[in-house]
Amino acid sequence: MPDIPLRSFRNKQAGYQPIDVNSPNNISPTLNDNDIGRNRIIEMNRSVSRVAAVANADRSRSNRARRPGARQRYVDDPEEAVGLLDSSREGEGEEREGEAMDEDRGHMMLPDSSKPLPTKLSPTRLKSAKSSKPKGTLYTSRTIPFRPNASLQHKFPANIVRNQKYSLMTFFPIVLYEQFKFFFNLYFLLVALSQFVPALKIGFIATYIAPLAFVLTITIGKEAYDDYKRNLRDREANGQKYLVVDPPSPQSSSTSNSVLPFNTTSQIPTHLSTRALPSSSLLVGHLVRLQKNDRVPTDMVLLWTSDPSGTCFVRTDQLDGETDWKMRISVGETQSLGETGVAALGSSSHGGSGEAEIYADAPTKDIHTFIGTFTLNRPLTTLPEDGDTHIIGDDEDEDGAGSPTPTQRSPLLSHHPSHNPLTDVPMKRTSKSNSRTRTGGGAIVSPLTAENALWANTVLASSGTVIGFVIYTGTETRAVMNTSKAGTKVGLLEVEVNGLAKILCTTTFILSVVLVALNGFRGGVFSSHTLVSIFRFLILFSSIIPISLRVNLDLGKSLYSHQIMTDSTIPNTIVRTSTLPEELGRVEYLLSDKTGTLTRNEMEMRKLHMGTMSYGQDSMDEVGRQLALAFASSNSGPGDDHSQHNHIRGSSVALAHTGSHSVGGLGGAGAGGGGRGRRDMSSRVKDVVQSLALCHNVTPVTNDDGSVTYQASSPDEVAIVGWTQSIGLTLVYRDRTKMVLRAGDATASSSQSQTISENLLTFDILSLFPFTSESKRMGIIVRDCATGEINFLLKGADVVMARIVQRNDWLEEETGNMAREGLRTLVVARKRLSGVAYAEFEKAYHIASTTTGATGPGVISRADAQAKVVEEYLEKDMELLGLTGVEDRLQDEVRSTLELMKNAGVKVWMLTGDKVETARCIAISTKMVGRGQYIHEVAKVKTSDEMKSHLDFLQNKLDCCLVIDGESLQLCLNLFKNEFVEIATKLSAVVACRCSPTQKADIARLIRAHTGKRVCCIGDGGNDVSMIQAADVGVGIVGKEGRQASLAADFSLTQFSFLSTLLLWHGRLSYRRSATLAQFVIHRGLIISIIQAVFSAIFYFAPIALYQGWLMVGYATVYTMMPVFSLVLDRDVSRETALVYPELYKELVKGRVLGYKSFFEWVMISVYQGAAIMIMSLVLFESEFLHIVSISFTALVLNELIMVALEITTWYVFFSGFTPSLRRNFIFRHTYMIISEVVTLFFYVISIAFLPEYFDLSFVVTVGFAWKVAVIVGISAMPLWIVKVIKSRIAPAASSKLL
Repeated sequence: MPDIPLRSFRNKQAGYQPIDVNSPNNISPTLNDNDIGRNRIIEMNRSVSRVAAVANADRSRSNRARRPGARQRYVDDPEEAVGLLDSSREGEGEEREGEAMDEDRGHMMLPDSSKPLPTKLSPTRLKSAKSSKPKGTLYTSRTIPFRPNASLQHKFPANIVRNQKYSLMTFFPIVLYEQFKFFFNLYFLLVALSQFVPALKIGFIATYIAPLAFVLTITIGKEAYDDYKRNLRDREANGQKYLVVDPPSPQSSSTSNSVLPFNTTSQIPTHLSTRALPSSSLLVGHLVRLQKNDRVPTDMVLLWTSDPSGTCFVRTDQLDGETDWKMRISVGETQSLGETGVAALGSSSHGGSGEAEIYADAPTKDIHTFIGTFTLNRPLTTLPEDGDTHIIGDDEDEDGAGSPTPTQRSPLLSHHPSHNPLTDVPMKRTSKSNSRTRTGGGAIVSPLTAENALWANTVLASSGTVIGFVIYTGTETRAVMNTSKAGTKVGLLEVEVNGLAKILCTTTFILSVVLVALNGFRGGVFSSHTLVSIFRFLILFSSIIPISLRVNLDLGKSLYSHQIMTDSTIPNTIVRTSTLPEELGRVEYLLSDKTGTLTRNEMEMRKLHMGTMSYGQDSMDEVGRQLALAFASSNSGPGDDHSQHNHIRGSSVALAHTGSHSVGGLGGAGAGGGGRGRRDMSSRVKDVVQSLALCHNVTPVTNDDGSVTYQASSPDEVAIVGWTQSIGLTLVYRDRTKMVLRAGDATASSSQSQTISENLLTFDILSLFPFTSESKRMGIIVRDCATGEINFLLKGADVVMARIVQRNDWLEEETGNMAREGLRTLVVARKRLSGVAYAEFEKAYHIASTTTGATGPGVISRADAQAKVVEEYLEKDMELLGLTGVEDRLQDEVRSTLELMKNAGVKVWMLTGDKVETARCIAISTKMVGRGQYIHEVAKVKTSDEMKSHLDFLQNKLDCCLVIDGESLQLCLNLFKNEFVEIATKLSAVVACRCSPTQKADIARLIRAHTGKRVCCIGDGGNDVSMIQAADVGVGIVGKEGRQASLAADFSLTQFSFLSTLLLWHGRLSYRRSATLAQFVIHRGLIISIIQAVFSAIFYFAPIALYQGWLMVGYATVYTMMPVFSLVLDRDVSRETALVYPELYKELVKGRVLGYKSFFEWVMISVYQGAAIMIMSLVLFESEFLHIVSISFTALVLNELIMVALEITTWYVFFSGFTPSLRRNFIFRHTYMIISEVVTLFFYVISIAFLPEYFDLSFVVTVGFAWKVAVIVGISAMPLWIVKVIKSRIAPAASSKLL
């Protein structure tokens, strides 16, 4: 710390007076020498604490061992953070104290996160760190006093949730732009507008305007309705009421005296003054009071909890996807003040807004990092049991005479062990030695970390009340910064149709120019006559791209959505984006979350192996019996006469008892003796079970109904502790210094209270070594309060524990067996320590803990020094106690669903925020990784050379599964983005661990951009929303983590296994039907345009319409629409066949149904049929022009009805010899197809009588008309039917081979 240049930090808030310690002129004449000295010391300590907070955050990142579920990625650049901290002093000459904040305050960019924190920072480097910030910055740090003025509060963003896509001003411009940015719609608009030009007018204007207006009305109405629903959800969230704590009224407080800021006993009000405010009205600096199950509305610093230990639990599933509760710790100084004392901070009667303040660093995306300080500009007062007021921080007696007794300390301080690796700060047994900085004048400055923060969108899970101080609102909260904006998704089918429309438009233009050129360009090439003729031909041929195509496709999408939502095999499925059903049939990459999606996140202890004995799930009762025998033996031993006073308090189960007897612990009679071979089975079972009940980070929490639940960051630990309870060893209390177990039946009744009291085992927690992804193990040193014996307990992965435990011949084999069963294994070991050995370790560890953390060649970091001490003194020749196997229960039918996906050609990636080891086990248990398949693990890669070697290896071994952590993944994306995605997309499976929400979304976008393939993302938590929105198809699962993912997704399911039906059946059918429908509608427009072109070419290239008025209207609607639309009901295989043979999906994914080959086949069919109908009509017409129209148009309508029948594949199934029952089923399913053909023909025949201007009734009813039409239709349709039959025999479709 002495190597870091320290500077004073200014307060930029109104009401603060800066003091330049080097300039006497700046000292107010009203201040005496003591005041001046106190202010100088306060200012200096603020600087020290803030720079210390940066260093503390760096240590926290490198040694984030306190929480097994913590992730290490997307961290802020500490160098940039220091620059932000120092920015207030850099501008000393530019701004004066008390001036309003700059107008751009609160709009600065996120600091870079690519560089580690250097230990030595020169002033020049600090200045360059600040000046190197990019221009146009978005976010900045802030110092917020308690009870800030309104002008300061309104400098920060409003706390408004806004998921709406449009406003009243932007709705129509944006929606219309989204519609007409496609050439397909723009072409229709131009054709419709051309009809307002008299020289270009052909037929009824309504035939051009009405379809386009219909499509736009439906689209605009749907967008308006969806945005209205989003607005309702936003208003509900913004209108949720919260209690804001106001300062106490003057009547409830007395004037502060000259010695203390206030008299504690008289000035704390007896009740709080609160008011209810909607979430949108919360401002930075507000004190918000929350209760159990309240959603945290903003990012806040936790100041006080009703739990005496100063802790609370929050659910973060909507933020990071982890369903386990996280512990948060209140600020020690404010916790000791109590609820009313916190409310009084900053009030006018208690020194004003300068009494206390909180510094917070610039907002970032990283939910695991927070740099801040809490400053209390007065002595902290407490109320000890004797009723006297004590001032904490008045160092009158350096020898400790003035130090408060343990009963006088704040609850937070009293829970720290002698040295606490949890905070990575060396702790002494006196209350003076802690991470906070105290001045001689009584001011206290404490660093704040992420453990003191409550992030928005988390939920208060524990009982009781908390008070938080708002530091970030609105767009600056972690939750909003990790959420990407939802864009408008466009299906690949629409993109392909848009491309085909461009080809057809070009063809139309060329055909128009050719026809005008063949007429000789009358009047010149660029004359008005030539241009008008070209435009008239363009309008005549506009039916090549019929507007009805868009109408048919949109109606088809609506029908597919209805079929999905009414499918009884996938109940409660919801289609939220009805424009994407066809995309379900094109998916080639499936990106899945793990927790809650593939797994239920319900851990269950399955196996316990002890070398010579193995216990499975069906033999756990025997473990309980052996444990009972061991404790019975201990109770009869010599250790049953001692007694102990226990007073346990906190959020855990409260046990108020005195004189309770404790049975022997780890060092009891049953566990005594020599090696493992000389101990009986019951004592060995007791050792391993008791070690599992002690070696963890689990805390028991009492619910409102009196029941007790276990909470921890790792669900594995909860499962193991729950298992020890089920067999008779229950964790009843735990704080930072003590743990209490109860031996016996966990469900004992009150009548057995005496027995329960006698079976309490109390242990002091001397040291804790949490799990980290680098160490892959966690340990704890405990002291049995009954015997005084000290034991070091360790559990971890077999790969690291194998070299720590004593030599054995079974560990490697058994861990392999459990891993093949998909179980998560933990090796448990123990080492007994004498008092001397522990004292030596404690001394060495304390020295390592005081390492400065300097970097450079040959310099050992603090974390490495601590690890080296633990390895040298503790982790040697440990006694191997046992091996556990925990199963993370999978969702129903996950294995079979993933197998279907792989057989369908869909590559599955698993993106999770969980640990590498956990994700690896799930990949094995879900069969993502085949039996015997190699798993290549890439974790904690720091250099480009190391990453390049991994990529080179993967390039030569594409049949393996890649497991990569978030830190290494970020390095890949920064340095080798193209190489990584090129190799990873070829691998059979990829598992990405420790992924942030933003990383998940980045991976989805990267695959889409690189491969051009369809990506489907599926998840169930709020942390999956960004990934779901970034995918081509987003699927949300309604589960334990809420409905946030479901509401943001395109499709909502209730369980993962429904995905196979959604993709392989509905997705395949939707794409195949829409592709056929699009091609047929294009064919329908193209054939009439060919007829028009042949007619114009024969009749002197005149741009005269052959079919006008109601004939064109009828052709696009009643004469062909129903039969053509019936194609959306066609199916080539049954549901059962599609799910049994997923290879059918793979064939469709290639996109050949609507490829250029099939498109040009339809063009050739249209050219042949159009030319045949027109030429044969001209050959067969007699004397009147009217007969050409009636014959050709009738032949055209009948030809289209026959073509629809030929396209329906089910007809072939019906005539292939199915059983009578199946025939009845197929006839019933396609009733609509039959009815549509018959009804359309009926309407056409009836309409002839009402259109005498187009049909000569005397000629239509003759035999000559009938046989001429029959000949024309036979010539146009019969050859195609013959070709289709021959093709089905020579090169049958894949689906037809299965029938």
